[in-house]
Amino acid sequence: MDKDDNNNGDSQEESLFEAPPIGEQERMVEAMLFASDAPVSVADLSARMPHGSDPAEALAHLRKRYDGRGVRLVRVGDAWAIRTAPDLGFLMQKETVEVRKLSRAAVETLAIIAYHQPVTRAEIEEIRGVSVSRGTVDLLIEQEWIRFGRRRMTPGRPVTFVVTQEFLDHFGLESARDLPGLKELRAAGLLESRPPPGKFPGLSGGDDDEIDEGQSELFGD
Repeated sequence: MDKDDNNNGDSQEESLFEAPPIGEQERMVEAMLFASDAPVSVADLSARMPHGSDPAEALAHLRKRYDGRGVRLVRVGDAWAIRTAPDLGFLMQKETVEVRKLSRAAVETLAIIAYHQPVTRAEIEEIRGVSVSRGTVDLLIEQEWIRFGRRRMTPGRPVTFVVTQEFLDHFGLESARDLPGLKELRAAGLLESRPPPGKFPGLSGGDDDEIDEGQSELFGD
């Protein structure tokens, strides 16, 4: 008798909390997943939904509903999230051009290589009067503006550096013989100010129209 009374009590208690229709549960799950910046577990969904709801079933229905759409319901570990359909990922990509100005040390090193190629690190340092850091050379190589040339047939066989096709293409040059002057380097955003006077030996020869004041201090023979 007592057992039957307990069963009746449980039934009456459960009947007081009627679960929302499955369609409404789908909307609830969809809203929470859409608003969340991280995947949401079934337990977390259940904790927020009305008593008697079945988020796992709602997820199953919602997953079918999103099948073939621009977004889809995906499982991430023990949680769920709304993600862009893989074949439409290209629509979210955006390419930008970042203008990066070279440091003075990089500009000086690049200029020496351009006007003295093929040139070794020791020769670059002799012209600059200071040592060349590995980071500066690595940066120019990473930018694909210089590359390794042939080794010198001298003791130690040091490697040389030369400018690349990309360097020539950037300045619209057919060959290194058509190298730009200081004005072009400034126009390209590679040079903000000239180095101190006397930084480099004088530049001999060349077209006067292409050489403005201070260029002889930047590029030496």
